Amino acid sequence: MQIYQRGKRGTWWIRFTTPDHRRLHQSLGTTNHKQAMELADQIKAQSWRIAKLGERPRHTWQEAVVRFLEETRHKRSHGDDVAKLKWLHRYFGDLHLDEVTPDAIGQVRTALFAGKGPKGGSTDGTVNKYLALIRSILRKADREWAWLEKAPYIKLASSRPRAEPFRWLTPEKARKLLEALEDKGLHHTADMARLSLATGLRQANVTGLCWDSVDLSRQVAWVSSTASKSGYAISVPLNDEALHVLDRWRLKHPERVFVLDGKPVTKVSTRAWRNVLKSLGLRPHPGRHPENFCWHDLRHTWASWHVMAGTPLEVLQKLGGWRTIDMVLRYAHLAPGHIAAYSRNISGPNLAQIEGGKLALPETRAT
Repeated sequence: MQIYQRGKRGTWWIRFTTPDHRRLHQSLGTTNHKQAMELADQIKAQSWRIAKLGERPRHTWQEAVVRFLEETRHKRSHGDDVAKLKWLHRYFGDLHLDEVTPDAIGQVRTALFAGKGPKGGSTDGTVNKYLALIRSILRKADREWAWLEKAPYIKLASSRPRAEPFRWLTPEKARKLLEALEDKGLHHTADMARLSLATGLRQANVTGLCWDSVDLSRQVAWVSSTASKSGYAISVPLNDEALHVLDRWRLKHPERVFVLDGKPVTKVSTRAWRNVLKSLGLRPHPGRHPENFCWHDLRHTWASWHVMAGTPLEVLQKLGGWRTIDMVLRYAHLAPGHIAAYSRNISGPNLAQIEGGKLALPETRAT
C-alpha cells in the first residue's frame, strides 16, 4: 500500500492492489498525514472484508462529493459545482449513498421550485443543473466506483424553452447613449460600447482585450477558448467602426487596449454608467426585468441589428461565437423576411393544382 501527497500541502492519495487483485487509486480527502494513514488503514481493512467475506461497504454522500470534486477539478464549471454541493449538503450531508433516494431528491426539487435555493426562485433550467449534478455523482458511484448497487432514476424538470427577457436599442437610441457618455467625459466607456455594438463582444472580452489578440492589418480580433463563454476560440471580424475605435487607442498601453489614467479598465458598469442610463430613461441592472438595461444588452443590440439587416442566423451564430443555434433563434422574430419568400411556394398556379382538397400530382407513365 502506498499513500502520497499531491504538492507540498496537497491532499493525500492512496494506491494499492486489493486482495481480489483490483488496483485502487483514490483521494483520501485530507491534507493531514495522521488522518490519511488512519483512512488508508480503514480502506485496506474494508477491501479485505469485501474480497474475503463478500461484504459491500456503505459509502456516504460526503465521500462521494470529495471524490467527485477531485476527479472533475479540470471542469470549467468546477466552482459552480462546489457552490451547488455546499447548498445540497443540508439535504444529503448526513446520508449514505443508498439513502439518497428518489424521495430525498424530490425534497431538493421541491425546495428549489419553492424559491428556497441559494438565489431564490429557480427556473426549470436551474433545477435541472442541480438534478444533473446529483445524477452525475450517483452514476459515478454506481458505474465507476462500485459504491452503489444501482443509481436511482432521476427525472429532470420539463425544459420548456423560455425566452430570456432582453432589450435592444434602436440606432437613434444607441447614438444618444454614446453622446451622453462622451458628454460626461466617459470617453473610454463610450468607445468600449462602440466596440461592443460593432462586434458583439461580451463585456469581459472587451475589458480584457489585449493587443496581441488584435490584427488591424487583417481586420480581425480573436477570443481564446479560455476567455470564451462557449469554450471555443472565436474569430471576430472588425468592421470600419471597430477599426476606428481601436485605432484611437493604439500606443496608449503596451498590453491592454482600453485604459484609464494609464491603467487597464476592468469595470464598465459603474455608477457613472448607471447615471447615464437613468438620464436616457433606461433602468439600469441589476434585476431580471424586461425594462432593465445592462451592458450585455449591447450584444443583444448588435445581434438584433444584424438580423434586421438580413444576416442569416447560421452566420450570426458564427459571428457571435454561440455554441448552438438555439441561442440565436431568440432574434429570429426580428427578420420575418427570411421566411416570407417561402410562403409564395404554393401561391398562384400551384394552388390551382389543388382539386377537391388534394394536390393533383403530375401523371406518370409506366416504363
